[in-house]
Formats: sequence, structure tokens, C-alpha cells
Amino acid sequence: MRTFTQPAVPPRIDAGLLFLRLAGGALLLYVHGLPKILHFSTELTRIEDPFGWGPYMSLLPAIFAEVVCPLLIMLGVATRLACLPIIAVLLVAMVAVHPDWTVAEGQFGWLLLTIFTTLAISGPGRWRIGAGPTGART
Repeated sequence: MRTFTQPAVPPRIDAGLLFLRLAGGALLLYVHGLPKILHFSTELTRIEDPFGWGPYMSLLPAIFAEVVCPLLIMLGVATRLACLPIIAVLLVAMVAVHPDWTVAEGQFGWLLLTIFTTLAISGPGRWRIGAGPTGART
């Protein structure tokens, strides 16, 4: 009986996924997440409310997606799951809140969407917290 094993993933792929996690997470946290926490009251007056939930209930999911999720992704913990709220918030921002933006005006959002969709598809790689001795991919 033949058994097939997955070919070994070259370390450079894991290094690339680590870099993508750290760079994407840090950018999202620094540019969007931290300002929302540090200037919470001001953000309540400025946040768009595309679903009519009110500013507070619109800001909380954004803070979760832009602070908690990037931290999890940077650590490589529940990476695929943590990408989903980010992707949802970015899609709402790009499609519902700013549909009039050109690609050039929304390029940062589209690049973040590309980064976190790639991580949702690929997973964190082996270089992550809690990977274990074999570095099993999740």
C-alpha cells in the first residue's frame, strides 16, 4: 500500500508568512486600531454607520477587527478565524462606506484586504505561537 506524504514546505515560505502576518498586523493595528482606542470619543463622532446601529455599535466591531484580530494574527493564533472580521470590516469600508473611492484612493484598504485574504487562505505557517515541535499547519 502506498502512502503519500505532503512535501516539506521550504522554510522561506514560513518566513514569508511570518513577515506577512507581522507586517500586515502591525500596519492595521498602527494605522487603524490604535487611533480608535486612543481617541475613542473622537472616533465615536467620526465613524460611519452604514447599518444604522449607532456609532458605539459600529465602532466596537471595528476595534475588535483592527486591534484584537491583528494581535492574534501576529502571534499566529487562530489566524484564519482572526482574518474573517478584518476581511468583513474592510469589505464594508470599501464597498458600502466608500463606494465612490477610486482604486488609488482606496489602495491601502485593498492591499490590507489582499494581505488578510491571503492569510485566511494560507494559514499562519509553521512559525507561530503554539506550533509544537512538528510545526503542524493550521
